[in-house]
Amino acid sequence: MMKKSKVYYTNEITPESLIKIYEAMGVTLNGKIAVKISTGEPGGHNFLSPVLIKELVQKLEGTIVECNTAYPGRRSMSEDHWKAIEEHGFKAIAPCDILDEEGEIPLPVLKGKHLKENFVGAHLKKYDSMLMLSHFKGHAMGGFGGALKNMSIGLASSHGKIWIHSAAKSERFEDAFTTDQDSFLESMAEADQSVIYYMGSKNIVYINVANKISIDCDCDSNPHDPEMADIGIFASADPVALDQACVDAIYNSPDTGKVSLIERMEKLHGIHTVETAAELGLGSREYELVSIN
Repeated sequence: MMKKSKVYYTNEITPESLIKIYEAMGVTLNGKIAVKISTGEPGGHNFLSPVLIKELVQKLEGTIVECNTAYPGRRSMSEDHWKAIEEHGFKAIAPCDILDEEGEIPLPVLKGKHLKENFVGAHLKKYDSMLMLSHFKGHAMGGFGGALKNMSIGLASSHGKIWIHSAAKSERFEDAFTTDQDSFLESMAEADQSVIYYMGSKNIVYINVANKISIDCDCDSNPHDPEMADIGIFASADPVALDQACVDAIYNSPDTGKVSLIERMEKLHGIHTVETAAELGLGSREYELVSIN
């Protein structure tokens, strides 16, 4: 039986508490550090605020990294994506890098039911370690988005995103969203496995910020307004435990506004990504929640 992982938690969502929860993990990220966020589709407004993340990113001397989208929009091509990054305030707080601006690299998937390779932005090879800094919220295809989705779809190149969405059945955008749901969710977990193997499990740590909790993703240019109150910040060296803790926090919340998000998560079987990641040995669904308040 895998031992329980520690998941740190604070209900304070401030720049200071973000640094405090990172330090509570007792980890050190070495070398050139990538900070993976969603830069947010223009029109959306729920993505992590530069004001919130600035102090931690600068403390780590990190580079904010992102990849282009597979769907049409203002982040599908690097030229437009750079403008969005600037408009959303990220270029003003730290160096930024679009990882697939100069192509992609394949990462082997060791125990994949669907994927044998995962295609990520080629610039990933420039980094020694990574902070997976994710906005926890709902998602129109994954049910919810947290660390596991940010590490899989988020690090995948435009082509790699289609490969995951189609469960390695097609490279055509038109076919990317017609695969069965569980195969897509399993493919995300398999992509996660390839990233952890490539970077090394000790070289990635994970923080989820559960604020502005819409049923929609930051990739949506017109997201549904949040129906429930902010919950807090969660952090762990275990992405499976982290996402499980955030899902549990939604279910356990006394906020009646959670109903829509729970319906979305359950309709799309979102927890299956967590289940599959645990089966692949990427972490434990059993965790100890450690408050740092």
